[in-house]
Amino acid sequence: MKNVLSIQSHVVFGYAGNKSATFPMQLNGIDVWALNTVQFSNHTQYGKWTGMVIPKEQIGEIVQGIDDIGELAKCDAVYSGYIGSAEQVDEIIKAYHKVKAINPNALYLCDPVMGNPEKGCVVAGGVKEGLINIAIPQADIITPNLLELRELSGLPVNNIEQAITAVKHLLSKGPKIVIVKHLGEAGRDTNQFEMLMGTQHGVWSLIRPLYPFAKHPVGVGDLTASLFLANLLNGHNELAAFERMGNAVHDVMKITHDVNSYELQLIEARHVIMQPVSSYQAEKIA
Repeated sequence: MKNVLSIQSHVVFGYAGNKSATFPMQLNGIDVWALNTVQFSNHTQYGKWTGMVIPKEQIGEIVQGIDDIGELAKCDAVYSGYIGSAEQVDEIIKAYHKVKAINPNALYLCDPVMGNPEKGCVVAGGVKEGLINIAIPQADIITPNLLELRELSGLPVNNIEQAITAVKHLLSKGPKIVIVKHLGEAGRDTNQFEMLMGTQHGVWSLIRPLYPFAKHPVGVGDLTASLFLANLLNGHNELAAFERMGNAVHDVMKITHDVNSYELQLIEARHVIMQPVSSYQAEKIA
């Protein structure tokens, strides 16, 4: 049994953050220790929500509590997502260092959620800077979207060649794996959904159908990052983990689209999360 300390947001209604990441990892045999950075009624792209940011001290106190009962040594990975305040970045890195000191093989996956005001994704001031300056250099795996790839690299990314350059630039900063969750307008075919994976061995692209939504579901990035991490922890190599994740996410999106839902249909799609039915393959492009 592999164990992941997942430090990110929680929504009571719907699927985003830990609500989008925990169940899929559990379906893949991973035990998830969910530690919430915020607790909101719903995700912020509804335009209104209630709830609160969890005090930063809670992160260190809870991790210490797990250590006090002798269980922290069983943590195989720390996974951070939506962060509620700039101060929480430091606490997450301290938690990772604590895990790493006990288990040197533990991984750190940083999903660098920076917000997108145009879509209504709100992130507190200072979080972006904390991710760039503190979290990214420590991470083994990072999973930016197109906006975050531009912010993290400081480079223009308007086409596939520039995306490859940005991915290689980020690999030079410390991470061993960079997953670009959606290339969007920088992809080779904007009518398709394209993801990239960069490692020290090259860059791969995976293209799958893009489903039209009146309002695109939130939490897809959390699902993507969590399934890639689960696949790695389950012993799949990088390429197999990338392809298996891409196919599972595609199958979830198809089911969500078929029922015309704004929220991800993770329970309805539980069977394809465990065993994807699609078989899209990645292509090495650099």
